[in-house]
Amino acid sequence: MSDSLRRPWVVGVSGASGTPYAASVLRALLSAGEDVDLVVSRAARLTLLDETGHPFRDAHWREDLRRWLARDADGTPEAHRVRIAEPGSGSGPGTGPGTVRYWPAGDLAAGPSSGSYPARGMLVVPASTESVAGIALGLSKDLLQRTASVTLKERRPLVVAVRETPLSGQTLKHLVTLDEAGAVVLPASPAFYAGAARVQDLVDFVAGRALDAVGVPHRLYRRWEGELGAAQGQS
Repeated sequence: MSDSLRRPWVVGVSGASGTPYAASVLRALLSAGEDVDLVVSRAARLTLLDETGHPFRDAHWREDLRRWLARDADGTPEAHRVRIAEPGSGSGPGTGPGTVRYWPAGDLAAGPSSGSYPARGMLVVPASTESVAGIALGLSKDLLQRTASVTLKERRPLVVAVRETPLSGQTLKHLVTLDEAGAVVLPASPAFYAGAARVQDLVDFVAGRALDAVGVPHRLYRRWEGELGAAQGQS
């Protein structure tokens, strides 16, 4: 796919606990044929190492990303089939799985740091309280925060999947600021009406709601159809 036609979703992964949420969002975007630009913060690398036992390294990002996305939320390796295609590989909307371009979090000259870069929008999944504060205050301390600020100023969709509990008054104020600026504040709060039987089902519900917010089709969870107890009767 020509880079001039590529309009990716930027996925920012911050240091909050909840890397399976990011993995589910990434898998679903790629499966839908959506192109992705990935930014993983320094703190998120530590969280990934803690939650998966595997590092995420700039020089080996393809290998590390594939291993991460293949892992189930319960820790089962190779539970998901994942293909990591890069721009120019012939993949993309209408041609197959979406492509992935990785940008180091310290690269403030990266494409997504500019409003002229043709991104479709951004999902910060999971969003730590630090990243929430940085985005709300416009600090742009790293590429994740800078890209989120650009997304807001360009009036593009921004989803902030905050993962923290309880929430302090200051964080609540920052979340209100983001809401007023046009972002979708989406707490990583799984629901149980969809008939979850595994940890991955709960993770997929949150990921699915994040994708709903930006209009990307998926089949991550069973939708409510107004029938009480319907989830209990599914096989």
